[in-house]
Amino acid sequence: MAAAVSCSWLTLPSQMRNLSLTSSSSSLSISNSTSLSFSKTLSHPLFSQGNCLPLSTVQRRASVVCEAAPKKKVDSAVKRARQAENRRIYNKARKSEIKTRTKKVLEALEVLKKKQDAVSEEILPIEKLIGEAYSTIDKAVRAGTLHRNTAANRKARLARRKKAVEIHHGWYTPVPEASA
Repeated sequence: MAAAVSCSWLTLPSQMRNLSLTSSSSSLSISNSTSLSFSKTLSHPLFSQGNCLPLSTVQRRASVVCEAAPKKKVDSAVKRARQAENRRIYNKARKSEIKTRTKKVLEALEVLKKKQDAVSEEILPIEKLIGEAYSTIDKAVRAGTLHRNTAANRKARLARRKKAVEIHHGWYTPVPEASA
């Protein structure tokens, strides 16, 4: 399958630097031996002038169409692409699970914070949810899905929200730090 490439005459001179003319034929070769074929309306003296094309020539011709055959992908590149796609799907599932568990914890903490007559035992099921979220985050770090600092930030966010709810209801009183 050949890919058609259209080049305007204005950009062609900068591309000509890598091209060399073969013996009186209308085909050109590039240094990495990929063959290009141009339309027959190209003239030999046009390329023999070097990098610059006269303005009158630029105005006469509209464009040049050249075809370059794409190279076949190396087998190792195909395998790497396949592996990367599998990892992407796996990581996406893990991250989705982390987001879901975090969202459940945060929603439960919001409900508890808004509740006027809450008792301290109501935090226990939320602590169980937090433990599950921590576990999921730690598994993602072990699998390489999350960076350990990102995981630490997410766990700290959950802990801060829990502490804020406990302070709000008076179940926890922060001890002021002693200045040394």
